[in-house]
Amino acid sequence: MTGLGDAELPSAAGTALFLLSFRHRDELAAAADRAGWRAIAARRALDAERRFLQSGAQIAVVDARGAFDDGLAAVRALADPVQANAAALLALVSRTDVERLGEIHAAGATHYLASPFGEAELAQALLFAARHAERLGVRVQPRQIEPLAWSGGADGVVLSPGLARLIDAPAETLPVRAALMLLGAEGRAALRAGRRRLSEGRGTTAVTLSLAGGGRVALHLSVRHGRLSGLVERLSPDPEPELAFRDALTGLHDGGGARRWMADRLRAGERPALLLVGLTRFNMLNTAYGRVIGDALLQAAARRIARVPADLGRKAFVARMAGTEFLIGVARPDADTLRELAEQVLAALERRFVAGPDMVSLGVTIGGVTASADEQPAMLLRRASIALAEAREGAAGPICLHDPEAAQAVSRAERLAAELRQAIAGGQVDIVFQPQVSIASGAITGVEALARWHHPDFGDVGAEALFTAAARANHLVALSEHVQHQAMAIAAAWPGTLAWLRLSVNVTAEELHRPGFAPALLARADAAGFPRRRLTIEVTETGLIEDLGAAAEALATLRAAGCRVAIDDFGTGYSSLAYLKALPLDYLKIDKGLTQDIAGSNRDRVVVRGVIDMARSLGLGVIAEGVETEAQLAALTAEGCTLYQGYLCSEPIDGARLAALVRPPVSPGPATAAMPR
Repeated sequence: MTGLGDAELPSAAGTALFLLSFRHRDELAAAADRAGWRAIAARRALDAERRFLQSGAQIAVVDARGAFDDGLAAVRALADPVQANAAALLALVSRTDVERLGEIHAAGATHYLASPFGEAELAQALLFAARHAERLGVRVQPRQIEPLAWSGGADGVVLSPGLARLIDAPAETLPVRAALMLLGAEGRAALRAGRRRLSEGRGTTAVTLSLAGGGRVALHLSVRHGRLSGLVERLSPDPEPELAFRDALTGLHDGGGARRWMADRLRAGERPALLLVGLTRFNMLNTAYGRVIGDALLQAAARRIARVPADLGRKAFVARMAGTEFLIGVARPDADTLRELAEQVLAALERRFVAGPDMVSLGVTIGGVTASADEQPAMLLRRASIALAEAREGAAGPICLHDPEAAQAVSRAERLAAELRQAIAGGQVDIVFQPQVSIASGAITGVEALARWHHPDFGDVGAEALFTAAARANHLVALSEHVQHQAMAIAAAWPGTLAWLRLSVNVTAEELHRPGFAPALLARADAAGFPRRRLTIEVTETGLIEDLGAAAEALATLRAAGCRVAIDDFGTGYSSLAYLKALPLDYLKIDKGLTQDIAGSNRDRVVVRGVIDMARSLGLGVIAEGVETEAQLAALTAEGCTLYQGYLCSEPIDGARLAALVRPPVSPGPATAAMPR
């Protein structure tokens, strides 16, 4: 790479980077940060596709060192969304696994770096990957300016520069398998026929096939010095730009053509709608029946998808984006177009397909979006990918459509995630306290510490949006620890009128998994000078606690030190009963959704009554969140609830307003009679 100066490479300059490392997450994230990247780092492959899409990154890094098989599976999972979004995929491998690089490449990686390597080598690899992504985003139509030639043997295939550009090869020297994959099914069959004729003693032969971006060509084949060589002759003139971006297997437009179509529509002031269609069972069927039948299934699916708009009398753009993902674009959709198209595509693809002697179901999920004003193609496609990922989760069925306003929400959320770490360091995240009130006496007995971000552009960002941004940016633990430290420091300095209040701080499921969590939390309380006996730990019930045994041990340590433990947001997750059975608890907090339903139908009241009765039978206290009306409070009182929290008493407030609101207890000592010990 001599002669390639730094000026030719893109700059990191705070650009988002998605990083998945099974063994070295923190080390790599720190190195990327020092190199100027904004790393969104993950240690587990669970939900990696969605996290990559939400990160806004144009580079995904999979660190397979010491975990090659896991890394290979992660590359496969990320390959389609990376390719569909014109991104790059860098794989890091151990030196002992270099011989398996072909598997990494075939799975979808665009770049690799083998250990041992230093930070300088990693930084350069990331910059080269960034340049690759930039080139994909603005693809230039190749021209025949030199002979198109190639030669191949067992050690690989060498392409002339012109041919490499024509077929959009990632390099001029490729492994044999990678080169064959670029030909498509028709090209591979034609090449096999040509080689068979050469083996029969013919000195030369020729075959014809179609190349993506190259139209119809002839391959003139010969064997020279033991290597199969050939010249590529175009049988048709250069294709028009609209026809240049074609998928060789299906004949549909490809990802480059789709991005050009979106850019043209948006440049013309239109607000196009997109459907992104994913085939969920294809990889399993491809493995079971082989590539020939797999290719035939993809071609059949492509034909069905392309027929739907025509059958509905709609003019639409149809493309195969990557792997098993297809796109349908409508330039000027009316209110019902997207839903109608999605339902008809779903119906078409749910019909069974022929796979050899069998009839099989491919499985399908669909995500849809409509462009907002001034939206860029990359963001529009990324939102479609997010919608498709949500459809795959299946919570609301196989179709997930986002309205245009979702674009602003995604953009806002990505910005919050990007700026969060600087906000924590810069003191923009403040602590406010929401009172917890004894229903029997009406006295404030404790407070819950909540975070609030004073954002310069978005104003006050509440705790829910703040922690959502933290989860997106992989700063959940950092934010939680910041809130805990600040809250205990503030509460330790309260005047005597507040010195008897309990303080509740939230912990996440991820924190419970960290070694040494309980001692570290107690050390923070001691360092702040806040009494352990007045501290309550609220574990959010919406985050899955994977190891209940380890969590129970950590919480038991906290209770033995004098703290109390609560399950927060009870009723919103899917492990409620398991948590009550396995974890050492003092009380539970009823989620505000259940609280606000109690004044409604009799059925709603029966549900809340059941929760309260179950808690009391287990010796737990109950606090209801989100109480806003006297009617809700009266209903909770009738059902036996002991404490409440919500706007009926007060919004979250700072320490000064809290001091003005709180009445000191009638008798000295902690006013905690309503709280279980």
